[in-house]
Amino acid sequence: MGALGGMRRNVEVKARVRALAEARGAAERLLRGGSGELCPGELCPGEGHAQGTAQGQLLVQADTFFRVPRGRLKLRRTQDGRGELIFYERPDTTGPKLSSFTITPTADPDGLEAVLAQALGVLGVVRKERLLYLVGQTRVHLDRVEGLGDFLELEVVLRQEQSVQDGERVARELLRALGVGEDDLISGAYLDLLLAKGQPGMGAEPPNCHPPAGQGQQS
Repeated sequence: MGALGGMRRNVEVKARVRALAEARGAAERLLRGGSGELCPGELCPGEGHAQGTAQGQLLVQADTFFRVPRGRLKLRRTQDGRGELIFYERPDTTGPKLSSFTITPTADPDGLEAVLAQALGVLGVVRKERLLYLVGQTRVHLDRVEGLGDFLELEVVLRQEQSVQDGERVARELLRALGVGEDDLISGAYLDLLLAKGQPGMGAEPPNCHPPAGQGQQS
């Protein structure tokens, strides 16, 4: 996701997942090419696109959200001790929508969090284990979120010449290929769902590096 510099653009969509193993199987078939229906048009990974392994890449993350007057600001910690400060703006609506974001890395996530917490205040922490698949220009995330359950998130990384409508079309084709219906789509961020349940997830200790139940460690 992104790099140091100006605002970048994705088209994003989130959905609940009823059966994580089934969603994982669909994503892996899609990555491998599977049948024609599972790999329509631009969705097929091909020459010039970054590709992950068929099993996906395991990421363990803890996102601390801070109070800001607009958009969202979070500090992401990973299992290797690194951190990224991420600011993004996107509508809290269901379905594919534009997300504009900026990312800057930090070698001192503890110190940065302490300063931001004092200056802005902390809204909450989201901890998750994420399987990442790269399908064409889209990052497919299968997330197991502590306190919430299992979710699918798509990030269509827009090329400079592409419109938001182009990204929405790619996202909807991929949702169909993965068998995700309109009733499964959700709005907002994981933090919103945690706060609605009265679980702010406070405390931002680094995440433990362990795979989701029933899954082996991925490199």
